[in-house]
Amino acid sequence: MSHYDENTLEEVRRANDIVDVIGEYVPLKRSGSNYFGLCPFHSEKSPSFSVNPDRQMYHCFGCGASGTVYQFYENYLHMSFPEAVRALAERAGITLKESEDTPEQKRRKERRDQLLAVQKEAAYYYYGLLHTDHGKACLDYFKKRGLSDETMVKFGLGYSDAFSDDLYQYLKKKGYKDDILKDSGLFTFDERGIRDKFFNRAMFPIMNQYSKVIGFGGRVMGDGKPKYLNSPETAVFDKSHTLYGLFLARRSRRGYFILCEGYMDVIALHQGGFDCAVASLGTSLTPGQVSVISTFTKDVYLSYDSDGAGVKAALRAIPMLRNAGIMPRIIHMDPYKDPDEFIKALGSDEYQKRIDKAENFFIFQIRQLQKEYDMSDPGKRTQFQRKTAEMLLGFKEELERENYIDAVCREFNIPVEAMRSLIRDIAAKQLLNASKQRRTTQTGTKDGLMSEKNGKAPIDKNESLLLSWISYRPDLFSIVFKYVKPPDFQEGILRGCAFAMYDQMEKSGIINPAGIIDSFDEVDDQNEASKIFHEYVGDLQETPKDERGRAFIQTLTRVVAKVYDERMNSLEATDVARFELIRTKKESLSEISKLNIPNA
Repeated sequence: MSHYDENTLEEVRRANDIVDVIGEYVPLKRSGSNYFGLCPFHSEKSPSFSVNPDRQMYHCFGCGASGTVYQFYENYLHMSFPEAVRALAERAGITLKESEDTPEQKRRKERRDQLLAVQKEAAYYYYGLLHTDHGKACLDYFKKRGLSDETMVKFGLGYSDAFSDDLYQYLKKKGYKDDILKDSGLFTFDERGIRDKFFNRAMFPIMNQYSKVIGFGGRVMGDGKPKYLNSPETAVFDKSHTLYGLFLARRSRRGYFILCEGYMDVIALHQGGFDCAVASLGTSLTPGQVSVISTFTKDVYLSYDSDGAGVKAALRAIPMLRNAGIMPRIIHMDPYKDPDEFIKALGSDEYQKRIDKAENFFIFQIRQLQKEYDMSDPGKRTQFQRKTAEMLLGFKEELERENYIDAVCREFNIPVEAMRSLIRDIAAKQLLNASKQRRTTQTGTKDGLMSEKNGKAPIDKNESLLLSWISYRPDLFSIVFKYVKPPDFQEGILRGCAFAMYDQMEKSGIINPAGIIDSFDEVDDQNEASKIFHEYVGDLQETPKDERGRAFIQTLTRVVAKVYDERMNSLEATDVARFELIRTKKESLSEISKLNIPNA
C-alpha cells in the first residue's frame, strides 16, 4: 500500500490532529466530546459529520464516510495513500524516509511508468491529429454531436488516422521499443507485421481516477466493424475496475453518481452540468466497478438506455449495487433512448426533473416483474403477488421491509394485510426447509453463507460488535479475551483487528483505532474496520445505559457459543474431546450469564 513503515505512519498521524486538519476545509463546532460540521462528501443541510479528537477519526452519520486523516486527504483532496502521507508529513514538517524497493518492485514500477508514458504520448498524438486536415471529418462528427471545444479538451478527445501503422511509426521515432509497445495494448503484433489497433476512429482516452491515461475507446468513422473498440487489458488497464469519467466525477459535490452505458452519455451529461456521470466502458457492470463506486458514494442513479437491453442491464446492476450497500434509483428518459438524446432534445433542466422523480430500485424491479404476468388472469396475478412477497422477504430488517410492503401494495393495488399474511407463510416454509437442509448438510464456510460480492464469508455482526465493545470500553478487554482469543474471530478483517487490539492492549493498555485501520492495505478493508471503531460504537452509544450491560453479555454469549460450536463441529460425534468441549462451553456460558457489567 505504501513504502512507509508503521512507526512512520503513526508519527505523521500524531503530528496532524484530525480536528485541525479537517477544520482547514470544513467549519466545525464542538458538541460534547466531538466536533460537528456539514459533510464534505455529500450534500446536506443539517450537520451529521462528526470528528472525534480522542479516536482521531471522522464519521458521517448521513453517508457513512469515515476514516483517519489519511482517508480524509485521500477522499477529499483526491490523493493516493502515499500522496496523503507525504502531504501530511510536509504539513507537520516531518522528513520522510522511504523504504527501499526490491529489484523486482523497481522493475515493475519502471515498466508501469513506461506503459503510462506510452498511453499519454498516444493521447497527445490522437488529440493533435484531430485538429489537422486528417481529423476534420472526426472533428465535424464531434461538433455535430453538440460537443463544445471546452468539452473536447476536458475529455482529451482525438482521432486515429486511416493509416494502419501511423501511431506505431510516431512512437518509434520517439524512441519507444517494441517490447513496451507490444504490451501497451495499442498495437497488433503477428505474422503479417505490426499494426495500430485503432485506425480511422474517434478516440476517447480512458483515464484512471488520478487522471492518468490507461487505455482508449474508439468509435469507427464510417461503416467499419466493430463500431466501438476498447483497449485490451494491460498492466495499467484493468477494465473490470475502471469507470469512464471517474477522474472528473470523483471531484463532484453532488453526493451521488449517475451511471450510464456509453462514452457519449457521460460526456453529454458533464457538458450539461452533471459532473457526477460515469460509465462502465460499454460492458456489463462488474463487481469490481461497484466496489470502486462504493468508495465514493452510496447513492447511484441508473441512466441506462431505455430499450430492452438497458432495462436488463439495470436489473443485473441492482443486486450488485445493493450488495455493496449502495441505494440505486432509476432515471426514466422516455421517450428518448439515452441521456445524450434526452439532453439534446429537452435540456439539462428537464433531465434534473427526471433525476428528482427517479424510481426506487425495488419498485422498478417489481414493475418489470409485473410485465411478465397477465394481470387480467387471477391465477397469474396471484403468481405475481407470491413472487413479490418472496422478493420482499429479502429485506431482513423488519422496519425496512414494512416500509417496502406499504409502498409496493400502494403502487400495485395489493391488499396490505393479505400481503403480510402471504409473506409470513412463505417465511415459515423457508425456515422449515432451511432447518431440514442444516440437518442433512454441512456448509464449507464459517457462517454457512458466501458473499455474492467477493466470495468471502460476510462479516459476522456479533464479532464486530464485540470488538466495538472493547474499543468503546477497553476495561472489558480482559473479560472478552478470557473466553475468546484472536484466532477465534472470523478470518480476515475481524481477526486482523482482534490481533491488533490484543497486541496494543498487551503492550500499552490503550487501543489506537486509527493505527489499526491504516494497517489494512485495501480500501474496502479500511472501510470495514472503520465501521467497527465508529459506526458500531455509535450504535452502542445510542443504546440506553441501563440496557448496555445486558446487551454486552448477550453479544459475548453469542460469540462464545459460536466459537465452541465450531470447535465441536470439527470433531467426530464420539470424540472424547467433543464431550469436554460441551462441558467447558456450559461452564463458560454460565460464568458469562453471572457477569455484572454496569453501564457497559
